[in-house]
Amino acid sequence: MRICVAGAYGAFGVKHMDALAEIDEVTVTSVMGPTAEKIEAFAKERGVGHWATTLEECLERDDVDAVILATPTQLHAEQAIASMRAGKHTFIEIPMSDSLEDAKRICAVQEETGMVCMAGQVRRFNPSHQWIKNKIDAGELKVQQMDVQTYFFRRSNINAKGEARSWTDHLLWHHACHTVDLFQYQTGEVASQAFGLEGPHHPELGIAMDMSIGMKVPSGAICTLSLSFNNDGPLGTFFRYICDNGTYIARYDDLYDGRENQIDLSDVAVSSNGIELIDREFIAAINEGRKPNGDCHEVLAAMETLDRIERSLA
Repeated sequence: MRICVAGAYGAFGVKHMDALAEIDEVTVTSVMGPTAEKIEAFAKERGVGHWATTLEECLERDDVDAVILATPTQLHAEQAIASMRAGKHTFIEIPMSDSLEDAKRICAVQEETGMVCMAGQVRRFNPSHQWIKNKIDAGELKVQQMDVQTYFFRRSNINAKGEARSWTDHLLWHHACHTVDLFQYQTGEVASQAFGLEGPHHPELGIAMDMSIGMKVPSGAICTLSLSFNNDGPLGTFFRYICDNGTYIARYDDLYDGRENQIDLSDVAVSSNGIELIDREFIAAINEGRKPNGDCHEVLAAMETLDRIERSLA
Protein backbone atom coordinates (compact mmCIF):
# COMPACT_ATOMS: atom_id res chain seq x y z
CA MET A 1 0.00 0.00 0.00
CA ARG A 2 1.50 3.30 -1.12
CA ILE A 3 0.19 6.28 0.81
CA CYS A 4 0.32 10.05 0.62
CA VAL A 5 -0.03 11.94 3.90
CA ALA A 6 -1.33 15.48 3.33
CA GLY A 7 -0.65 17.90 6.16
CA ALA A 8 2.21 15.60 7.09
CA TYR A 9 4.14 17.85 9.48
CA GLY A 10 1.06 19.02 11.38
CA ALA A 11 0.07 17.64 14.76
CA PHE A 12 -2.01 14.77 13.42
CA GLY A 13 -0.01 14.29 10.24
CA VAL A 14 2.93 13.33 12.44
CA LYS A 15 0.73 10.93 14.43
CA HIS A 16 -0.30 9.18 11.22
CA MET A 17 3.29 9.06 9.96
CA ASP A 18 4.35 7.40 13.21
CA ALA A 19 1.44 4.97 13.09
CA LEU A 20 2.03 3.97 9.46
CA ALA A 21 5.66 3.19 10.31
CA GLU A 22 4.34 0.40 12.57
CA ILE A 23 2.29 -1.28 9.83
CA ASP A 24 3.88 -3.89 7.56
CA GLU A 25 3.69 -3.57 3.76
CA VAL A 26 2.84 0.13 3.91
CA THR A 27 5.04 2.82 2.38
CA VAL A 28 4.55 6.56 2.55
CA THR A 29 5.55 7.58 -0.95
CA SER A 30 4.48 11.23 -0.86
CA VAL A 31 3.93 13.96 1.70
CA MET A 32 2.28 17.33 1.31
CA GLY A 33 2.51 20.51 3.36
CA PRO A 34 1.90 24.18 2.57
CA THR A 35 5.45 25.45 3.23
CA ALA A 36 8.13 24.20 0.83
CA GLU A 37 11.05 24.44 3.24
CA LYS A 38 9.23 22.61 6.04
CA ILE A 39 7.79 19.82 3.93
CA GLU A 40 11.09 19.24 2.10
CA ALA A 41 12.94 18.96 5.42
CA PHE A 42 10.22 16.69 6.81
CA ALA A 43 10.37 14.40 3.76
CA LYS A 44 14.15 14.08 4.06
CA GLU A 45 13.92 13.42 7.80
CA ARG A 46 11.33 10.67 7.26
CA GLY A 47 12.93 9.18 4.16
CA VAL A 48 9.99 9.96 1.87
CA GLY A 49 10.90 10.23 -1.81
CA HIS A 50 8.38 12.86 -2.89
CA TRP A 51 7.10 16.05 -1.32
CA ALA A 52 4.82 18.80 -2.59
CA THR A 53 3.06 21.94 -1.45
CA THR A 54 -0.19 21.08 -3.27
CA LEU A 55 -2.36 18.00 -3.03
CA GLU A 56 -2.97 18.12 -6.78
CA GLU A 57 0.67 17.24 -7.47
CA CYS A 58 0.45 14.24 -5.15
CA LEU A 59 -2.79 12.99 -6.71
CA GLU A 60 -1.18 12.89 -10.15
CA ARG A 61 1.35 10.31 -9.04
CA ASP A 62 1.09 6.64 -9.99
CA ASP A 63 2.84 5.58 -6.77
CA VAL A 64 -0.02 6.81 -4.54
CA ASP A 65 -2.83 4.33 -3.85
CA ALA A 66 -4.43 6.13 -0.93
CA VAL A 67 -4.41 9.51 0.76
CA ILE A 68 -4.65 10.49 4.43
CA LEU A 69 -5.96 14.04 4.78
CA ALA A 70 -4.59 15.60 7.99
CA THR A 71 -5.26 19.05 6.60
CA PRO A 72 -7.35 22.02 7.86
CA THR A 73 -11.01 21.15 8.35
CA GLN A 74 -12.22 23.74 5.86
CA LEU A 75 -10.31 21.92 3.08
CA HIS A 76 -11.55 18.40 3.83
CA ALA A 77 -14.55 18.24 1.54
CA GLU A 78 -12.90 19.59 -1.61
CA GLN A 79 -9.72 17.60 -1.03
CA ALA A 80 -11.58 14.36 -0.33
CA ILE A 81 -13.68 14.78 -3.46
CA ALA A 82 -10.59 15.53 -5.57
CA SER A 83 -8.76 12.54 -4.08
CA MET A 84 -11.55 10.05 -4.78
CA ARG A 85 -12.08 11.37 -8.29
CA ALA A 86 -8.35 10.88 -8.89
CA GLY A 87 -8.84 7.19 -8.05
CA LYS A 88 -7.31 7.32 -4.57
CA HIS A 89 -8.81 5.72 -1.49
CA THR A 90 -9.27 8.48 1.07
CA PHE A 91 -9.05 8.83 4.84
CA ILE A 92 -10.31 12.16 6.22
CA GLU A 93 -9.14 13.25 9.64
CA ILE A 94 -11.91 14.27 12.01
CA PRO A 95 -14.14 16.05 11.22
CA MET A 96 -15.13 14.77 7.79
CA SER A 97 -16.38 18.30 7.08
CA ASP A 98 -17.65 21.34 8.93
CA SER A 99 -21.15 21.20 7.46
CA LEU A 100 -23.79 18.59 6.73
CA GLU A 101 -23.99 19.75 3.12
CA ASP A 102 -20.30 19.03 2.54
CA ALA A 103 -20.56 15.65 4.30
CA LYS A 104 -23.37 14.68 1.93
CA ARG A 105 -21.24 15.76 -1.06
CA ILE A 106 -18.41 13.51 0.15
CA CYS A 107 -20.79 10.56 0.49
CA ALA A 108 -22.21 11.18 -2.99
CA VAL A 109 -18.74 11.13 -4.55
CA GLN A 110 -17.87 7.95 -2.67
CA GLU A 111 -20.90 6.29 -4.27
CA GLU A 112 -19.94 7.74 -7.64
CA THR A 113 -16.33 6.52 -7.52
CA GLY A 114 -16.55 3.39 -5.36
CA MET A 115 -13.35 4.36 -3.53
CA VAL A 116 -12.91 3.58 0.16
CA CYS A 117 -13.69 6.78 2.07
CA MET A 118 -13.21 6.69 5.82
CA ALA A 119 -13.77 9.41 8.41
CA GLY A 120 -11.27 9.67 11.26
CA GLN A 121 -13.54 8.74 14.17
CA VAL A 122 -10.65 7.47 16.26
CA ARG A 123 -12.72 7.00 19.42
CA ARG A 124 -14.25 3.92 17.79
CA PHE A 125 -10.74 2.45 17.75
CA ASN A 126 -9.24 3.50 21.09
CA PRO A 127 -8.86 0.22 23.05
CA SER A 128 -10.73 1.78 25.99
CA HIS A 129 -13.86 2.34 23.90
CA GLN A 130 -13.42 -0.94 22.02
CA TRP A 131 -13.52 -2.78 25.36
CA ILE A 132 -16.83 -1.11 26.20
CA LYS A 133 -18.22 -1.86 22.72
CA ASN A 134 -17.26 -5.53 23.01
CA LYS A 135 -19.13 -5.75 26.33
CA ILE A 136 -22.17 -4.04 24.82
CA ASP A 137 -22.18 -6.36 21.80
CA ALA A 138 -21.89 -9.38 24.11
CA GLY A 139 -24.96 -8.21 26.07
CA GLU A 140 -22.93 -7.63 29.24
CA LEU A 141 -23.34 -3.85 29.39
CA LYS A 142 -25.94 -1.28 28.43
CA VAL A 143 -25.14 2.43 28.45
CA GLN A 144 -27.46 4.50 30.60
CA GLN A 145 -25.50 7.73 30.44
CA MET A 146 -22.28 9.03 28.92
CA ASP A 147 -20.84 12.04 30.73
CA VAL A 148 -18.02 13.59 28.71
CA GLN A 149 -15.65 16.50 29.25
CA THR A 150 -13.56 17.90 26.38
CA TYR A 151 -11.26 20.56 27.77
CA PHE A 152 -8.45 22.66 26.30
CA PHE A 153 -6.72 25.92 27.12
CA ARG A 154 -6.59 27.42 23.66
CA ARG A 155 -7.38 31.13 23.53
CA SER A 156 -5.38 31.73 20.35
CA ASN A 157 -5.05 29.88 17.07
CA ILE A 158 -2.66 27.07 18.01
CA ASN A 159 -2.67 23.35 17.28
CA ALA A 160 -2.09 20.31 19.47
CA LYS A 161 1.67 20.88 19.19
CA GLY A 162 1.30 24.44 20.50
CA GLU A 163 2.14 25.90 17.08
CA ALA A 164 0.28 28.68 15.29
CA ARG A 165 -2.28 27.41 12.79
CA SER A 166 -3.72 29.10 9.72
CA TRP A 167 -7.32 28.03 10.32
CA THR A 168 -9.82 28.23 13.16
CA ASP A 169 -10.80 25.14 15.16
CA HIS A 170 -14.38 24.57 16.31
CA LEU A 171 -15.82 23.00 19.46
CA LEU A 172 -18.95 21.69 17.72
CA TRP A 173 -17.86 20.44 14.30
CA HIS A 174 -14.49 19.10 15.44
CA HIS A 175 -14.37 18.24 19.12
CA ALA A 176 -18.04 17.43 19.72
CA CYS A 177 -17.94 15.28 16.57
CA HIS A 178 -15.91 12.68 18.49
CA THR A 179 -18.51 12.25 21.21
CA VAL A 180 -21.63 12.59 19.04
CA ASP A 181 -20.41 9.77 16.82
CA LEU A 182 -19.20 7.64 19.74
CA PHE A 183 -22.47 7.97 21.67
CA GLN A 184 -24.50 6.87 18.64
CA TYR A 185 -21.97 4.11 17.85
CA GLN A 186 -21.97 2.68 21.37
CA THR A 187 -25.76 2.78 21.75
CA GLY A 188 -26.42 1.66 18.17
CA GLU A 189 -29.00 4.43 17.82
CA VAL A 190 -29.31 7.93 16.38
CA ALA A 191 -30.15 10.70 18.82
CA SER A 192 -33.87 11.42 18.92
CA GLN A 193 -33.22 14.59 20.91
CA ALA A 194 -30.18 16.85 20.62
CA PHE A 195 -29.52 20.43 21.65
CA GLY A 196 -26.65 22.74 22.48
CA LEU A 197 -25.84 25.83 24.50
CA GLU A 198 -22.84 28.05 23.85
CA GLY A 199 -21.00 30.68 25.82
CA PRO A 200 -19.58 33.98 24.57
CA HIS A 201 -17.77 34.05 21.25
CA HIS A 202 -14.10 34.94 21.05
CA PRO A 203 -13.83 38.58 19.88
CA GLU A 204 -11.26 37.77 17.16
CA LEU A 205 -11.75 34.08 16.31
CA GLY A 206 -15.54 34.38 16.18
CA ILE A 207 -16.17 30.98 17.77
CA ALA A 208 -17.79 29.91 21.02
CA MET A 209 -15.14 29.15 23.62
CA ASP A 210 -17.49 27.11 25.85
CA MET A 211 -20.31 24.76 24.91
CA SER A 212 -22.73 22.28 26.46
CA ILE A 213 -24.51 19.54 24.50
CA GLY A 214 -27.27 17.15 25.50
CA MET A 215 -28.48 14.10 23.56
CA LYS A 216 -30.91 11.24 24.06
CA VAL A 217 -31.49 8.11 21.97
CA PRO A 218 -34.88 6.37 21.61
CA SER A 219 -33.98 3.62 24.11
CA GLY A 220 -33.55 6.28 26.80
CA ALA A 221 -29.74 6.56 27.15
CA ILE A 222 -28.50 10.13 27.50
CA CYS A 223 -25.24 11.93 26.87
CA THR A 224 -24.04 15.12 28.53
CA LEU A 225 -21.04 16.78 26.88
CA SER A 226 -19.15 19.81 28.18
CA LEU A 227 -16.53 21.48 25.97
CA SER A 228 -14.19 24.41 26.56
CA PHE A 229 -11.22 26.22 25.09
CA ASN A 230 -11.00 28.21 28.35
CA ASN A 231 -10.07 25.40 30.74
CA ASP A 232 -6.78 26.14 32.51
CA GLY A 233 -6.38 22.71 34.07
CA PRO A 234 -6.16 19.05 33.08
CA LEU A 235 -6.51 18.93 29.30
CA GLY A 236 -8.06 16.33 27.03
CA THR A 237 -11.30 14.36 26.81
CA PHE A 238 -12.59 12.21 29.64
CA PHE A 239 -15.51 9.79 29.20
CA ARG A 240 -17.60 8.39 32.03
CA TYR A 241 -19.81 5.47 31.00
CA ILE A 242 -22.59 4.93 33.52
CA CYS A 243 -23.97 1.49 32.65
CA ASP A 244 -26.47 -0.99 34.02
CA ASN A 245 -23.57 -3.18 35.11
CA GLY A 246 -20.79 -0.88 36.25
CA THR A 247 -19.26 2.53 35.67
CA TYR A 248 -16.18 3.04 33.52
CA ILE A 249 -13.90 6.00 32.87
CA ALA A 250 -12.04 6.21 29.55
CA ARG A 251 -9.05 8.46 29.10
CA TYR A 252 -7.93 8.06 25.50
CA ASP A 253 -6.37 4.59 25.30
CA ASP A 254 -6.70 3.82 29.04
CA LEU A 255 -9.77 2.57 30.92
CA TYR A 256 -10.67 2.51 34.63
CA ASP A 257 -13.66 1.27 36.57
CA GLY A 258 -15.74 3.66 38.68
CA ARG A 259 -13.35 3.21 41.60
CA GLU A 260 -10.29 4.13 39.52
CA ASN A 261 -8.97 0.56 39.16
CA GLN A 262 -7.24 0.31 35.78
CA ILE A 263 -8.57 -2.33 33.40
CA ASP A 264 -6.15 -4.46 31.39
CA LEU A 265 -6.69 -3.74 27.68
CA SER A 266 -3.72 -5.70 26.37
CA ASP A 267 -5.86 -8.30 24.59
CA VAL A 268 -8.32 -5.86 22.97
CA ALA A 269 -6.30 -5.05 19.84
CA VAL A 270 -2.88 -5.46 18.23
CA SER A 271 -1.84 -2.02 19.43
CA SER A 272 -2.64 0.37 22.26
CA ASN A 273 -2.45 3.33 19.85
CA GLY A 274 -5.84 4.40 18.51
CA ILE A 275 -4.32 6.21 15.52
CA GLU A 276 -2.43 3.09 14.48
CA LEU A 277 -5.59 1.00 14.85
CA ILE A 278 -7.69 3.32 12.71
CA ASP A 279 -4.98 3.39 10.03
CA ARG A 280 -4.86 -0.42 10.11
CA GLU A 281 -8.63 -0.53 9.52
CA PHE A 282 -8.36 1.87 6.57
CA ILE A 283 -5.65 -0.24 4.94
CA ALA A 284 -7.45 -3.54 5.67
CA ALA A 285 -10.68 -2.24 4.13
CA ILE A 286 -8.84 -1.30 0.94
CA ASN A 287 -7.06 -4.67 0.73
CA GLU A 288 -10.26 -6.59 1.45
CA GLY A 289 -12.50 -4.53 -0.83
CA ARG A 290 -15.00 -3.65 1.90
CA LYS A 291 -16.39 -0.64 3.72
CA PRO A 292 -14.38 0.28 6.83
CA ASN A 293 -15.69 0.82 10.31
CA GLY A 294 -16.10 4.59 10.08
CA ASP A 295 -17.11 4.64 6.41
CA CYS A 296 -18.26 8.14 5.45
CA HIS A 297 -21.87 6.97 5.10
CA GLU A 298 -21.83 5.53 8.65
CA VAL A 299 -20.53 8.80 10.05
CA LEU A 300 -23.14 10.85 8.19
CA ALA A 301 -25.57 10.20 11.07
CA ALA A 302 -23.21 12.06 13.43
CA MET A 303 -22.97 14.95 10.97
CA GLU A 304 -26.76 15.12 10.83
CA THR A 305 -26.92 15.29 14.63
CA LEU A 306 -24.25 18.01 14.71
CA ASP A 307 -26.31 19.98 12.18
CA ARG A 308 -29.37 19.69 14.43
CA ILE A 309 -27.32 20.89 17.41
CA GLU A 310 -25.96 23.83 15.40
CA ARG A 311 -29.50 24.84 14.42
CA SER A 312 -30.55 24.63 18.08
CA LEU A 313 -27.78 27.11 18.95
CA ALA A 314 -29.30 29.61 16.54
